[in-house]
Amino acid sequence: MDFLGVPEPQSPNILVADHLSRSVNGVTLVNDITVQVRAGEVLAVVGPSGSGKSSFLRLLNRLDEPTSGTVFLEGIDYRQLPPRELRRKVGMVTQRAFMFPGSVAQNLSFGPRQRGETLSDARAEKLLTRVGLPGYGPRDAVNLSGGEAQRVSLARALANSPVILLLDEPTSALDDDAKSGVESLIRDIIHQSFLTCVVVTHDVSQATRMANRVMLLESGRATRVGSVEEVLHA
Repeated sequence: MDFLGVPEPQSPNILVADHLSRSVNGVTLVNDITVQVRAGEVLAVVGPSGSGKSSFLRLLNRLDEPTSGTVFLEGIDYRQLPPRELRRKVGMVTQRAFMFPGSVAQNLSFGPRQRGETLSDARAEKLLTRVGLPGYGPRDAVNLSGGEAQRVSLARALANSPVILLLDEPTSALDDDAKSGVESLIRDIIHQSFLTCVVVTHDVSQATRMANRVMLLESGRATRVGSVEEVLHA
């Protein structure tokens, strides 16, 4: 197993989902989930289609509102944080990268601009180099390939210096070559930056390569949480 390393046992909990639930029109999508994510840890969320994986992820930065329970980010109830600040701290990369009209550099500057800050050309280029796209700043974002757009989406999230990064099936919409490249890139960035992540994936082998711990969801419930070996290879 290509393992990213284990956070120290004394590492603080960056994110804690506390009895988190969500129901819509009488249907329970997420059912009383409690889980902690330590600094530098990668938690993979796996389970069959319709088990609530993406619904759980969307609750972590309040893209959806919990019916009950809450989330603590660095020890603070996230309901006390303005949504814009919460989503800066809890970055997200979705299955299909959405690009705003304009250049790649303008896409990268979106988050900082929301906070009244300017992303310098040098910082933008550094981010693009980090995701393997040096010199892409002036390019039209809507003309990127799927793999390129996903790399820009990752750079856009990193431009906000997130405390934790949420990844929702980040490679499932890509062809095999792009999938391999984007996954390797994400793993390198996680390792180099000691970045804390929660990644939703249907791919057990991807979870094995990327994660320190795994949470298995079934019908909205966390039925098992533990090491990769304990959950996926028992």
